[in-house]
Amino acid sequence: MSKSHHTVILVPHAHAKLRKWRITNFQIGLTAGALLALTLGSVFTLWSFFHTPSNPAELARLRQENERLRRTNQTFESDLQSLQSQLSRYEDRTRDLAIVAGLADVGNAEAGIGGGEPIDDATPDLASMADRAGVLDGTLDAVEAKLDERVHWLSATPAIAPVKGILTSGFGYRADPMTHGRGVHQGIDIAAPTGQPVQATANGIVLRASVAGGLGKAIYIAHGYGLTTRYGHLSEIDVQPGQRVRRGDLIGRVGNTGRSTGPHLHYEVRVDGQPVDPVAYILDGTADPF
Repeated sequence: MSKSHHTVILVPHAHAKLRKWRITNFQIGLTAGALLALTLGSVFTLWSFFHTPSNPAELARLRQENERLRRTNQTFESDLQSLQSQLSRYEDRTRDLAIVAGLADVGNAEAGIGGGEPIDDATPDLASMADRAGVLDGTLDAVEAKLDERVHWLSATPAIAPVKGILTSGFGYRADPMTHGRGVHQGIDIAAPTGQPVQATANGIVLRASVAGGLGKAIYIAHGYGLTTRYGHLSEIDVQPGQRVRRGDLIGRVGNTGRSTGPHLHYEVRVDGQPVDPVAYILDGTADPF
């Protein structure tokens, strides 16, 4: 039986020499056995891989890591939702500030969207939030610039009485105290003792600080935005042309210089060169009776 054999003949293309191999039954059996053993080994290896119990310590570590990642993800989503709510509130407040600043258009900020409202389970869109934050930043810059402009405008607008005293002559037509004829009074007269401090009624730059005809010793101040003020009949001038002054700064003292019948301050407010009633620009009530 061991001597039984088989012959394998390889027939190549035409005109080529035949090739023959002699294979015994033992060789066939040995080869088949080796293939079977290899197959069984592979099957056993695969079965062991999928059925061998994992290391309990490793499983515990993986469970802890998975739980930690789950909590981190929940915290991340919660923080994003909180950030989105805060962003919406900031957009609302920015829009309110823009209205105060006088900005009619504050861009495309999604003010008023979801401010404090419940947010669905979907994770907020980070790209969208970044876009909104960028718009909000630009809007805040515009609001800041506008508010700064408003502050300068308010600072340049006369708003206080130039001296503590009593209003003795108003704005408009009146009998001239010197000639007793009818004339136009381009400001108001506030009676006060000689030497009483006179203050600038708004921020500005001194244009003139010298004798000015019938106003005697006088000070002219330019405040910007077409606003100027004039202070006449002073006994003392405490500023110089070109000097910057702020609202409330001492600029001179009450006197009786120029065309005057007694100690008082002549005070004018002009808009684009035209005199207007100064009483409308005295808001602090420091001069009696206004």
